[in-house]
Amino acid sequence: MTTKVKLDRSHVSGLLRGMIRIRRFEQKCYELYTQEKIRGFLHLYDGEEAVAVGVAAALAARDRVVSTYREHGHALARGMSMEAALAEMYGKATGCAGGRGGSMHFFDAEINLYGGNAIVGGGLPLAIGLGLGDHMQGEDRVTVCFFGDGALAEGEFHEAMNLAALWKLPVLFVLENNLYAMGTAVARAQANKDFASRAASYGMPAESVDGNDVVAVEAAARRLVEAIRTGSGPQFLECRTYRTRPHSMFDAEKYRDRTEVEEWRKRSPITRFQSWVLDNGFLHPEEVEAIEADVEAQLRNAVAACEQAPWEPVEDLTRHVVAETRPVPPEPLPPDTPTDSTYRDCCRAAITEALLRDDRVFMMGEDIGAYGGCYAVSMGLLKEFGPDRIRDTPLSEAAFTGAGIGAALAGMRPIVEIMTVNFSLLALDQILNTAATIRHMSAGQFGVPLVIRMATGAGRQLAAQHSHSLDAFFAHVPGLRVVAPATLEDARGMLATALQDPDPVIILEHVMLYNMTGKIAGNAGAVDIDRAVIRRPGRDVTVISWSYSLWKSLEAAEALAKEGVEAEVIDLRSLRPLDEATLVTSVRGTRRAVVVDEGWRTASLSAEIAARLHEACFWYLDAPVARVCSAEVPVPYPKHLEAAALPQVADIVAAVKALPGLMA
Repeated sequence: MTTKVKLDRSHVSGLLRGMIRIRRFEQKCYELYTQEKIRGFLHLYDGEEAVAVGVAAALAARDRVVSTYREHGHALARGMSMEAALAEMYGKATGCAGGRGGSMHFFDAEINLYGGNAIVGGGLPLAIGLGLGDHMQGEDRVTVCFFGDGALAEGEFHEAMNLAALWKLPVLFVLENNLYAMGTAVARAQANKDFASRAASYGMPAESVDGNDVVAVEAAARRLVEAIRTGSGPQFLECRTYRTRPHSMFDAEKYRDRTEVEEWRKRSPITRFQSWVLDNGFLHPEEVEAIEADVEAQLRNAVAACEQAPWEPVEDLTRHVVAETRPVPPEPLPPDTPTDSTYRDCCRAAITEALLRDDRVFMMGEDIGAYGGCYAVSMGLLKEFGPDRIRDTPLSEAAFTGAGIGAALAGMRPIVEIMTVNFSLLALDQILNTAATIRHMSAGQFGVPLVIRMATGAGRQLAAQHSHSLDAFFAHVPGLRVVAPATLEDARGMLATALQDPDPVIILEHVMLYNMTGKIAGNAGAVDIDRAVIRRPGRDVTVISWSYSLWKSLEAAEALAKEGVEAEVIDLRSLRPLDEATLVTSVRGTRRAVVVDEGWRTASLSAEIAARLHEACFWYLDAPVARVCSAEVPVPYPKHLEAAALPQVADIVAAVKALPGLMA
């Protein structure tokens, strides 16, 4: 299909203005960096202007853009003001992201710019998620994802391409092949330099174009965008171009010859297009001069405004880490007739109720459909809700977790199931660098209402790699909420509350709990996920635990009671944020505390809890806070060694009895 660009006077003028605007802006940024007005990493877009302007000309205002760390050109081509862009690079409050993102992290909800991304290839999963959300909601939008040639070596590129093609998502992948990934030439990094064929290998239409020819870029982009809009699925466009500036301002450019750079400067997309425009009489020289003068005036005004713009107050430092308003915790219902259930059935019931209650909710993960998930939680849900809402994924944790983030940004309420907690390490980039940071980096413009469920913990003789307790990893990260349901009621109710949260929530389900049986009220529903709960009152010592360790702690408390020691057992429930108030109140009353943590002792969550208790309760304590943790070894396979490595009831009893003065 051939697509022609209507090159009338107005359109030609707009293309030229767009490229000149980017070039002058980048030149000014270079100058301001040398004056130390702009700091950090600065990646300039000089030489690549035709890509941003050509692609932007093919988009509608409703379309979405996911960018890279070299995103200034994309933002300006999309319509961002110079003042908003420059103020962001100054770090001023009037920047497009309130000065929180800087040069590498432009966000702007008004122009549907979902951020520059400092992680090479990190924006690809996010883009497919935005496309997935639009696809599921029937929205006529296209998501454009810009990335560089270095990203083709990243696993997230291949995961995202496969998932986009598999689900026929409305995404245009734009490869800006500028021949160098930092200082590594394509020829030294890529065994196959035919990049379009890589996309084609996933069954995706792909083509290459001269990225320094703005008309050729626009024509190709229009053709591919139209194909996406008519339901042809994702498309791939390689734009062959060149950056005529260093990779960043720290780059001495010792990896390429100056004559090479000068040769490419002669092929500048602006020089090339401007000459063509003048030669063919579309514009007169004085009109080009007027465009340049107007752009220079915009720049002067932007610089002047940025110099006078305010800094965000230090008092606002902790704003936008999480949403400033959250749903009111639900009031518990009077329980009706209890019924027999299992923890697994409660998890399944929670998912079922969420899917029935809200059409925006869907679940995706590995083998959750016909297989029923690793621990059979989702068994039967595919038949009831169909493959769109119970969405099996390839074995590509980074891609489908990132897709969940993007779908949440697009208005859906995804539940992402990561089969086991160790597999979450393959998605840690998306969880840590995207889900947890977008709200803060965008100054609250974007939030990620996403729930990630994962099985965790040891006890099933699964050996080292499938027996991790990484609670502290996730509890360490601002921007995440982390909960650990230990009871049937929490397994049933935490998901409903988490899905109402405007921020990402990680639910850690211990593998040893899935077969736990008990009775639960038939009308059990949403529960508070903010607060710890006292599961057993006591006067002599506070035992703090969560997840499967709660039940060991309760058993230990029964054994201690026979020896005259009344232990108060607290179920932490929320690992981030910690309900410090409940812990402090209890410990100030009992004057002693033991923390039970299946994680390793060093840098553990128990260490954080102990530190806080010592800070808040020092003058109340009759003994130092004690901890019962797993041995500092990878969890072994043999049953007797696994048991020896993990906290057991006898260990908890012994730790309590060893507290000074308690057994006197």
